[in-house]
Amino acid sequence: MKKVYESAAAALDGVLFDGMLIAAGGFGLCGIPELLIAAIRDAGTKNLTVASNNAGVDDFGLGLLLQTKQVKKMMSSYVGENAEFMRQYLSGELELEFNPQGTLAERMRAGGCGIPGFYTKTGVGTVIAEGKEVKNFDGQDYILEKGIFADLSIVKAWKADDTGNLVFRKTARNFNPPAAMCGKICVAEVEEIVPRGSLDPDMIHLPGIYVHRLIQGEHEKRIEQRTVRKREVA
Repeated sequence: MKKVYESAAAALDGVLFDGMLIAAGGFGLCGIPELLIAAIRDAGTKNLTVASNNAGVDDFGLGLLLQTKQVKKMMSSYVGENAEFMRQYLSGELELEFNPQGTLAERMRAGGCGIPGFYTKTGVGTVIAEGKEVKNFDGQDYILEKGIFADLSIVKAWKADDTGNLVFRKTARNFNPPAAMCGKICVAEVEEIVPRGSLDPDMIHLPGIYVHRLIQGEHEKRIEQRTVRKREVA
């Protein structure tokens, strides 16, 4: 099965459709599938629901899809750093489903494992629990959270072989593995594709069984928040 494609646009060809649910990996600007996001923007696919920890910044990452108003709903745990996100949400242009961070990751992982739902204490007694089933176990209340089954997963890894085995680097190994697992189709972008058999099996973070399409590309290394000291004058 051929998994390697020459570009993000080619890897998404025949996959995108209006109204789809997309699970996107990454945290802030770390480990985000920037090439695939740009290709979705260029394709003009609209009315998207996107499950992602956050929505990038105004001019980068998922913020690009907010600028073009291709996203109708975000399923997120953190919505800071993006003024356009805030503007659209407060004006009623964008739906928002808040998820505690661990709950969002587990909903993705559950979907990838074929688990339709699970109970968690996180959010009990808060607005997170509104409209959700509450069940008591050993004297403690838990709320039912549903697994996420996405139409498409887009993730970014450090290295891959041509079978789709993925290695993530440091913090990029946050939402990327569970996001990759929960999509009917998973498209991954990587910094380097290495020969088959050259990856240490013990270092593979996500097996290729989850990855359907793969691209290699150049990535921009942005810093989300830069903090520096004033120069000391002797």
